[in-house]
Amino acid sequence: MTIDSCTIRSTSFHFDGVSNIYHGKVRDVYDLDYRLLMVATDRISAFDHILPKSIPYKGQVLNQIAQHFLLATTDIVPNWLIACPDPNVSLGIKAAPIKIEMVIRGYLSGHAWRTYKTGGRVLCGVMMPDGMKENDKFTVPLITPTTKASEGHDMDISEEDLLAQGLINATDWETLKVYTRTLFERGSEMAADRGLILVDTKYEFGKVNDQIILIDEIHTPDSSRYFYSDGYAERQATGSPQPQLSKEFVREWLIDHGFQGLTGQEMPVMPDEFVWEISDRYIQLYEIITGQKFVKADVADIYDRILKNVENYLSK
Repeated sequence: MTIDSCTIRSTSFHFDGVSNIYHGKVRDVYDLDYRLLMVATDRISAFDHILPKSIPYKGQVLNQIAQHFLLATTDIVPNWLIACPDPNVSLGIKAAPIKIEMVIRGYLSGHAWRTYKTGGRVLCGVMMPDGMKENDKFTVPLITPTTKASEGHDMDISEEDLLAQGLINATDWETLKVYTRTLFERGSEMAADRGLILVDTKYEFGKVNDQIILIDEIHTPDSSRYFYSDGYAERQATGSPQPQLSKEFVREWLIDHGFQGLTGQEMPVMPDEFVWEISDRYIQLYEIITGQKFVKADVADIYDRILKNVENYLSK
């Protein structure tokens, strides 16, 4: 089974009632008037670039993890999800997106650490204490928002600037902060139950009739970083690296091969062996964090499977 034969790279279905199709970094979004249908493809992105090769079963993993956490957080904030008619597909409420990604960081890792180790102590207007090591825990999780770019790079932004630029009003901003911290607390508790640490993540929100709802995916390896809780303290004490379940290892591979999404850099092509390793890691995260066995969907003809499942659902 070749990678191309068992992955879904891009879609252009002609479902009844579709008025527009938007191709995001990893999802193809079909506009069905007051509803949206999202197809989670097997594309993978890093540094705001889509990588040349797709990852087997990645779309299914992301879609089903997001479903798992959306269903587990409806008591905190209403969300967009209505149904999942196919392992790679979610159907939900169409909302007007708030053009901010609510990034929350419990630990000094990833982008925060890359900023910190070069001497930076301010991230999105938030101070980071001196004397920290990579992967140390913050006393209080930091909210470090970014703008939500339609194309290109999302940009770090401070609370002061996003309010000054009119990206959100003060009342809605306070609501987003409460939702973000409460969702992160719930995600951290659920991760701890599975022997994991939720290191950082991001949330996106939208509005329906002036009500804020949670949209997109949550707590997936594309939007979140996880450590193993067992041995975390010992590894920090000895300066050892923290094994993680996220796509940070993909970013690290790209960095090692001379690519960080900067102008003039040529994107390296991942060997098939590494692609299958990425697939295995996504499946591993699904099983660890949900406590459920991952059941691989039939990939003999993914496009036909999705078409039939969605059409059957929409016809009901």
